[in-house]
Amino acid sequence: MLKPCLLTALVATLLAHAASAAATPRLEPIGRATAFVPNDPGKGVTPGGWQQDQWNFTGPYGVDALGAWANLIAARRPGGAGVVVAVVDSGVAYRSRPPFRRSPDLQSFRFVRGYDFVDDDPYPDDVSGHGTHVASTIAEATNNGISLTGLAYGVKIMPVRVLDRHDEGSSTDIARGIRWAAARGADVINVSIEFSADIAASEVRNVVKAIAFAHSQGATVVAAAGNAGGDRVVLPARAPHTISVGATTEHGCLSSFSNVGRDLDLVAPGGGSDAELPDDPRCDPSDDTLRDIFQLTFVSRGKRSFGVPDRFEGTSMAAPHVSATAALVIASGVVGPDPTPAAVEKRLEATARDLGAPGRERRYGSGLLDAETATRAGPPVRRPAPLPPPAPEASPSPPPPPGFG
Repeated sequence: MLKPCLLTALVATLLAHAASAAATPRLEPIGRATAFVPNDPGKGVTPGGWQQDQWNFTGPYGVDALGAWANLIAARRPGGAGVVVAVVDSGVAYRSRPPFRRSPDLQSFRFVRGYDFVDDDPYPDDVSGHGTHVASTIAEATNNGISLTGLAYGVKIMPVRVLDRHDEGSSTDIARGIRWAAARGADVINVSIEFSADIAASEVRNVVKAIAFAHSQGATVVAAAGNAGGDRVVLPARAPHTISVGATTEHGCLSSFSNVGRDLDLVAPGGGSDAELPDDPRCDPSDDTLRDIFQLTFVSRGKRSFGVPDRFEGTSMAAPHVSATAALVIASGVVGPDPTPAAVEKRLEATARDLGAPGRERRYGSGLLDAETATRAGPPVRRPAPLPPPAPEASPSPPPPPGFG
C-alpha cells in the first residue's frame, strides 16, 4: 500500500503530466490537397490524355481549367455544382429516343427540362451536332474515363432548341428561347448564334428585348461575336446586357475569322488560324498546324455515332468557355452568394489576361478569359499572358574563300 506522502506525490506528478499534455498540441498526420487531374483519355486511350487534346483548357493560351477546378473543389462546389446553364442552340444530345441517342459523355442527371421552339415540343434533341459540342465544352462528364472534359462539369444544362438542321433560326424562335430559359431559372444563357453584320438592332428587337428580360431575371447572357473577320461585333452579342466573346488560337493570337470592335468584351479559345496582325508577336498566319476545339459530339447523319471531329472552330466555340466560367464564378461565391450579371461580367473582365494593349481594346476586348483567376478567392488578379520565345538569331555567314589575283 502506498503511503499518503507517496500517494500525494504521485497525484501531483500525474496532474503535472496532464497539464503538460493539455498545453502541447498532439502531432497528427497532416493532409494536403492533391491536384485534380481527370482520367479522361481524350482522343486516345491513355488516362489523362485529354490534356494533350484540350489545349483550350490547359495550354499556355488556354483558360487554366485545372486551377479553376481546384478553386471550386476548395469552395465545395466542384465543377460549378448548383448552377444551371441554358444552351440556346440546335438542341443537345441529352436523351436516347430513336432516332436520337444521348451523348455517352453527357450524363442524364446533368439536364433540366428544356424545350424545342423549332418543332414546338418539349424534346430539344440536337439535329446538327453544334449544340452538343457547345454543351460539352461547358459540362461534358469529367473524370469518368470517357473522351474529354467539361469546364463546368458540375452544372446542369438546360437544352433549348432554336436552330434547324442547317444551324439557322428565326429571331422569333431565338427570342422565345432566351425568354423561356430566363423565366425558368437559368443562371447563365449561352447563345452561340450570330446574325449577319448588316442586321440592325431594330430588325431583331424581339431578341434584344429578350436579352434585357433575361438580365432583369438575373441571368448572365453570353454570345458569340461573329465569324466574318469584320470590324464590328454582330447581334445578338452587340446587344446591351450581353457578354460578347471573340476567338483566339492555340498561339494566343486573334483567330482569323473573329470579329473585333468596341463592343467586344472578352476573347476565349475558338481555334482556327492566326489573324494577319504584323504587330502581334504571337501571330503566325503561315502556321497551318493549329488545332480546333475538340469535344465529343455526333459525327453521323443518323445522330447515333459519336466522335471527336476536328471541324469545330469559331466564336461559337469560344462563347461556352465564358459561359462555363461565369457558372464557376457564380458557384464559387467570389463575388457573393447571389451575384448580379453585371458583377459576374466585371469579375471575368477584371481577371482576363491582356493580349494586346493594356486594358480594354478592339481586338481582344478586356483580354483572354482566365478561369483560375476569375474563381480565385480575393480581389481580382490579372496574370500576364506568355510571349512566344524570340526567334533564333541567324548564324553569321562564313567569310568568302580567299580570291586569286
